[in-house]
This record gives sequence, C-alpha cells and structure tokens, in this order.
Amino acid sequence: MRIHGIVTSGEKLQRLMRAVDNPFNGVTLCTGSLSSNPQNDIPAIIRSLSGRIPFVHVRNTKHNGPGDFLEAAHLASDGDLDMYEIMKAIYGTCPGTVIRPDHGRMVWGEVAMPGYGL
Repeated sequence: MRIHGIVTSGEKLQRLMRAVDNPFNGVTLCTGSLSSNPQNDIPAIIRSLSGRIPFVHVRNTKHNGPGDFLEAAHLASDGDLDMYEIMKAIYGTCPGTVIRPDHGRMVWGEVAMPGYGL
C-alpha cells in the first residue's frame, strides 16, 4: 500500500495549524496515514499538536520495505507502531479527543473490503 498526500509529517501539520491559528482549528489525525513514513514519530507529533486534535483514527501498520506497508492489528507486536506510547500521548495531551480504532474485521460474511462492510 502507498499513500500519497499533502500533509504527511508533523512539520506539515504544524504549518497547517499556523495557517489558521485558532483554537477551533484542529486536525483529524490518522496514525496509519502518518506512519506510511516510518521516520514520523507519531507520539511526538501528537504531543506537538496538543489540544488541536479533536479526533484520532488509531491504526497500526507493518512496513515491508521502503514505501511498502500494510495495515496491521492494533497490538503493538502486530505492527511497527508503539501503540502504548501513542495512546499515552493522546491521553496526556488531548484527553478529550474522540478515538476510533481501525476498521473492524469481517465478522458476518460481509461482501466488501474488510472493515468497511458494516
């Protein structure tokens, strides 16, 4: 899987926040999208955006090589992200944020991409 985007790093997220420096301007942060670049320190990015993250989509990823990764289960041992540190950063800097786990699994024989059938 490859993700191409405009806002792909903590630096770019900070630039976006500075463009409209208002406490009501926030970002929906997706740990999976940001982790497409293994150089991104997700807990540090979360801490740097303290109070500006109203919603987090928590996903884990597993890298297979440069530019090649897959979504993984939520346990830190299943992927490359330190899920405990991510949750600690969210709780410590954005305690009121809404957290949504990754897309669910196929549980009722849905005919769709896994996690999107519900």
